[in-house]
Amino acid sequence: MPPSITLRGVSKVYRPPKKPPYLAIDGVDLDVDQGRFVSVVGPSGCGKSTILALVAGLITATSGTITIRDDPVRAVRTDVGFLFQRDALLPWRTVRENVSLALRFRGLGHREIADRVDPWLARVGLAPFADNFPHELSGGMRKRAQLAQSLVVDPSVLLMDEPFSALDVQTRNLMENELLELWGASGKTVLFITHDLEEAIALSDELVVMTAGPGRIKARYPVPLPRPRNVSEVRFAPGFVSLYERAWSDLRDEVLRSYERSLRSAS
Repeated sequence: MPPSITLRGVSKVYRPPKKPPYLAIDGVDLDVDQGRFVSVVGPSGCGKSTILALVAGLITATSGTITIRDDPVRAVRTDVGFLFQRDALLPWRTVRENVSLALRFRGLGHREIADRVDPWLARVGLAPFADNFPHELSGGMRKRAQLAQSLVVDPSVLLMDEPFSALDVQTRNLMENELLELWGASGKTVLFITHDLEEAIALSDELVVMTAGPGRIKARYPVPLPRPRNVSEVRFAPGFVSLYERAWSDLRDEVLRSYERSLRSAS
C-alpha cells in the first residue's frame, strides 16, 4: 500500500506584492503511512502550516511533488478534511447546518444528509445542541462541531492546524482524548501541526521536527507509547519523558535560532 501522503523535494516561495520573496519550506521529503497519526513541530514561521496547505491543494508548490495515495495534488482536494486554528463555522447557521454544508455542496439529498450527520452529532456529543448557533456553544463544543464537519464527509486524510491552541488546558485535554478516540475508530491518516511538543508526543505515532525557516525536516522520532492513551496520564510515562528530552534538544536549537533571527530583523 502506498503512503497516504508523500512529499518529495517540496519547496515553496511566497512572493507578496511590494515585498521581497521568501522561501517558506525547502526540499521537504515526508511519507505518512495510511492510518498513522503524525505531528509536525517547529518554531513560528518554519512553514508548518504551509505544508498542510500544500497537501490540501490550497496552494501550489514552487518545486517538488505531493501525492495522496499516489495521486498527484494539483488542485483543492475534496478527499481531505481540514481543521483550522480558528473556528470555521458559519455564525448564521446552526450546528446541524454547519456539519451538513459539505454534503449539501456535494448534492446529497436531505435523507442521506440526515443519515450521515445525525450519527456524527451524537458521536461528538452535540445531538442535544444540533439546533444551536455557534455563539451559543463553548469553545470545546465548537471544536467538536468542526471535527464532525470534517469527518462527516469520510475523508481519507485529516489535516489539523493547531486546532486546540485557543482552548484552556482542561478543555484541551478533553478534546485531545476525544480526538484520539474518534481517530482510533476511523482509521484515518492525520497530519497534525502544533507548537506544543507535549501535545505532539501524547497524540502521535511519529513526531517530525522542523528547522527554523526556511523549514526543513531536522529529525523524525517514532512514538512507541502504547495505545489507547489518555493524554493526561501518558505524559508521566518514562518513555514519554525520555522522548521529550531528545526531541526538545532538537527543537530548542531551532526556537533559539528563530528568536535570534527575529531580534536581528527588528534591530
